[in-house]
Amino acid sequence: MSVRALLPVWLDWRAGVRAPGADLLSGLIVALVALPLALGFGISSGLGAAAGLATAVIAGAVAAVFGGSRFQVSGPTGAMTVVLVPIFHQHGASGVLAVGLLAGLVLVVLAVAGVGRAVRYMPAPVIEGFTAGIAVVIALQQVPAALGIAHAHGDKVWQAAADAVRQYLGHLDPLPIATALLVAALMLVGGRYLPRWPFALLAVALATAAVAVFDLPLERIGAIPSGLQAPGLGFLHADQLGSLLAPALAVAALAALESLLSATAADAMAVGTRHNSDRELFGQGLAN
Repeated sequence: MSVRALLPVWLDWRAGVRAPGADLLSGLIVALVALPLALGFGISSGLGAAAGLATAVIAGAVAAVFGGSRFQVSGPTGAMTVVLVPIFHQHGASGVLAVGLLAGLVLVVLAVAGVGRAVRYMPAPVIEGFTAGIAVVIALQQVPAALGIAHAHGDKVWQAAADAVRQYLGHLDPLPIATALLVAALMLVGGRYLPRWPFALLAVALATAAVAVFDLPLERIGAIPSGLQAPGLGFLHADQLGSLLAPALAVAALAALESLLSATAADAMAVGTRHNSDRELFGQGLAN
């Protein structure tokens, strides 16, 4: 496949340009949700909060422009930290960046080779299971915040959720749970009867204002860890690059599976649209 066939065209942007209101509102809500996740993943990877934020902004924009799905949002993910944390400890920041670069090159090569189209042969139960798994992971990720626990410990989401429950049971406080339930109820009921109103944004804004005005102690843990400055970047030797190839392939495989399966799941939720698998791999490769 030629690189030209993977580049965006005007047809991709026509619907959004003609009616940008819904897309702009959705983007604002997603940005509010993605901000703490990006900061947290940057810190957990070892590169600092600023690196997570920069990745969410730049890589998210690149993947949106060059990707192949209209309804997909790209950004830092927790699955990558499992691979990147050991690399940071062994090789520092330059090792993490080298893995990202190599993974991006692998994804671009897969896109040009047309490998992305193989996702159409993925069995429906696999896609349904992946979608259900995403729902479970998202739900578990919300447990610490819903309980007012800022720093739950655990490498996996279920471990962090379990640790948050343990910490909460040690200091019972109904206020965080009540706030979470009220916000969820406002979003669900408001979206049911007034679907054109941005109740997700309104609920978050009202809850945040209430916490600020009444100084409600919804989080009992201390300050956010430091790390707003990314460590200095060094240089890697050729022998070090060889040892980073396996982690880079792992990151590329994770990125390809997550993005393509998520895009397929998004197609099932939309009407009259399908993603382009090879372009999605191309966009993810450039973003990395």
